[in-house]
Amino acid sequence: MLNLGSAAGQVFVAQVIIVVLLVAAGALALVLFARQYSMREARQQSVTAAETFANSPGVVAALDSRNPTAVLQPRAEAARQRADVDFLVVMNTHGIRYTHPFPEAIGKRFGGIIGPSLAGRVTVERTRGGPPLPGGSGPAIEAIVPVFRDNGSVAGLVAAGVKIQNVTRLAEQQLPIVFGAGAGALAASTAGTMLVSRRLRRQTHGLGPTEMTRMYEHHDAVLHAVREGVLIIGADGRLLLVNDEARRLFDLPTDAERRYVDDIGLDSKTVRLLASADPVTDGVHLAGDRLLAVNKRPTAPFGGQAGSVVTLRDTTELAAVSGRAEQAGERLRLLYDSGVKIGTTLDVVRTAQELTEVAVPRFADIVAVDLLDVVVQGEEPAREPWGQMRRTAISGHRDGLPLYPEGELITFRPGTLQARALETGRALVEADLLGTRGWREQDPDRARRMLEGGLHSLIAVPLQARGVVVGMVDFWRGADSPAFMEDDLSFAEELATRAAVCIDNARRYTREHAMAVTLQRSLLPRGLPQQNALEVAWRYLPAQAGVGGDWFDIIPLPGARIALVVGDVVGHGLHAAATMGRLRTAIHNLSALDLSADELLGYLDELVAHMDTDESEEEVEQEVTGATCLYAIYDAVSGTCTIARAGHLGPALVHPNGAVSFPDTPVSPPLGLGGGLPVETATLHLPEGSRLALFTDGLIEDRHRDLDTGLELLRDVLGQTQRTPEQTCQAAFDALLPERPTDDVALLVARTRILDPAQVREWDVPSDPAAVSRIRSEVTHQLETWGLEQLGFTTELITSELVTNAIRYGTQPIRLRLLHDRTLICEVADGSSTSPHLRRAATTDEGGRGLFLVAQFAQRWGTRYTARGKIIWTEQSLHDDGAAPTTALTDALLDQWEE
Repeated sequence: MLNLGSAAGQVFVAQVIIVVLLVAAGALALVLFARQYSMREARQQSVTAAETFANSPGVVAALDSRNPTAVLQPRAEAARQRADVDFLVVMNTHGIRYTHPFPEAIGKRFGGIIGPSLAGRVTVERTRGGPPLPGGSGPAIEAIVPVFRDNGSVAGLVAAGVKIQNVTRLAEQQLPIVFGAGAGALAASTAGTMLVSRRLRRQTHGLGPTEMTRMYEHHDAVLHAVREGVLIIGADGRLLLVNDEARRLFDLPTDAERRYVDDIGLDSKTVRLLASADPVTDGVHLAGDRLLAVNKRPTAPFGGQAGSVVTLRDTTELAAVSGRAEQAGERLRLLYDSGVKIGTTLDVVRTAQELTEVAVPRFADIVAVDLLDVVVQGEEPAREPWGQMRRTAISGHRDGLPLYPEGELITFRPGTLQARALETGRALVEADLLGTRGWREQDPDRARRMLEGGLHSLIAVPLQARGVVVGMVDFWRGADSPAFMEDDLSFAEELATRAAVCIDNARRYTREHAMAVTLQRSLLPRGLPQQNALEVAWRYLPAQAGVGGDWFDIIPLPGARIALVVGDVVGHGLHAAATMGRLRTAIHNLSALDLSADELLGYLDELVAHMDTDESEEEVEQEVTGATCLYAIYDAVSGTCTIARAGHLGPALVHPNGAVSFPDTPVSPPLGLGGGLPVETATLHLPEGSRLALFTDGLIEDRHRDLDTGLELLRDVLGQTQRTPEQTCQAAFDALLPERPTDDVALLVARTRILDPAQVREWDVPSDPAAVSRIRSEVTHQLETWGLEQLGFTTELITSELVTNAIRYGTQPIRLRLLHDRTLICEVADGSSTSPHLRRAATTDEGGRGLFLVAQFAQRWGTRYTARGKIIWTEQSLHDDGAAPTTALTDALLDQWEE
């Protein structure tokens, strides 16, 4: 029988309780889930049945007929049985039933809420009761759906529903399964517990719980309380058991057990002693600087398996004098290590953490560094050192100790050791914290708990650099460590001074880095412009070692086009960021002229070439050398992308099927080094849904991998077509960026869209002024097709003026194109390269007012030159009321003819 007082019996009781709780919880969860799921399915089933019948052919005609019931009753009953609902009722707009599962209910008023459905909405409600139905009486879930005529009016209503008592049957049907599974689990746990109990009895040789507890207590005493070393070694030379005293005497590692005696760092003589099967009685053995008395006996007659037990006793007399020379040598090594390990980075917090890691445990058990907030932020600290400080770093074993955690703001009260150290600017020591009270003024309750935790000695040292206090470091000792003495102060001050210089250097770098980052981010785009040509996402990350000159831009262009730009100014720091801002501004200005990609980079190359000549001789070391740029123009009408690049990495192209390629686009010399050479371009045809990735070299190049490896990693990331551009940017950064990037990284991912052909209309215009009237009429008709009748007046005027000017002053071919995008775009192209200029006509002039009218009515207008002539374009807001000119505009136009 199973003894409930044994470990196996108690485990069995716990298993029974757990199984019962799990069964109860599972049954409750099943009921709740099944009811919730069934109610949701009932709602969906009711809505589907009602909508299906309401939208079926002939329902509207039947509702409008003289006898709707004759037509609809059989159809409704057939539909109800197919849909497996409890009722399907058709009614007129007054709620009078035309159909019902029970014919005697036909002609009576429907009891549900029909107001929202008469307004054209689908209504789903839970009824409390109603007439008897084939599915039983009681509450039901019902959906009421309107039946629309072709003109949009409501011809009638269709209601379908399911009784709630039929919905909840699913949960009740599955409860026996849950209870059966629980019973099976109980049976299995009972059988398993019986087997475990029998096996435990065999392995413990029939010992009961009391005997086992006593044996464990004796075993624990041998391991931890006995001040004589004990080791048990197996016949194969493995160390099976070792107590604390033996670990101390042999300086054994914590994982020494189960390892061979020749694999735990012992000298060869000790290994031979332990591995030998010969017994030893009161032998003398030298282990390091300890003289040990050794006894060794076999375990086979008493312990079952073959092996030996070794006892050790330390007979070395305690040293009378501490090793001063050894301590001095250790301090020198610690100072050397501090010079190597503190200040490895230019991060203030990390430098403070390195100070704590170097000093623990070689000088103190716990080390805490508190810094002024302005120091962490990179600002210049004030001269007064007794302000608030923030706990920045802490190291050491502090389980249960109520020390201030990292990030907490601390104000040192007058009279405390830290406050006195800050006032004097010197290190101070409290050798016996228990016997002094000044340090307790900071927080008496916290101080009491720290003493209870074993802390007994403290050194407080101000961190000073260039005569200014930047923080405070506390060295704590506790447990078995010796108390700090006066001669420890000089070493603590030396250690703190070295760390303070490193912290101040990191602070100054932090300040410069923050200024450069602020400047750079202020020069980069703050958001995405509104446009429909591309779905764009971007990521930018400045370098940790110093801000560089990487930048990107997204510039909307006329004619449903958009420009994508990425560039890189070689170098780091404020000068690189400022130069980047100048180049970005120049690109914006040149883009406003609507230049082609090759022309724009040509002008930019000249600009960079002249930048250095404008610098003074004092700034010659900051010349702009090696700026690169990629400029791409995407046309959402034709789906083409024209790319020009000057020394920059080419784009990555992701086709709609997921294939990733790196198009071979011609590359020109970096900006400023082109020497006036023409810039070549490449034109790519991008199907809708293609993705174009533009990036700087910081994304794919790294000191640990070459360019080709980075491109292959990028190919793997971009090949996941199910991701959005935003998700693709994040995945690329996660996969390719190192922990601390050494260069700026910019990434631009754009998914292409094609303007619907229905949103584009083009006309060939003959060189005949009589054609203007026909063109104007067709434009008006097209606007009506697009639902833009409110723009008819202004668009007719703009079209008439631009087409008339093209016929009068331009050459064939003349074409007119309208684009219906975020704005209404009107483009008139001709073969002439002469651009019109806006001017104010004199009162005696008979003409010259057409372009003035265009400028007044259009939101924007301009000229774009092409290889075969020019295009004059205008943009009009889709929401402006263009039916007639305003009074102010009318007055301005009339003023043109005043005498």
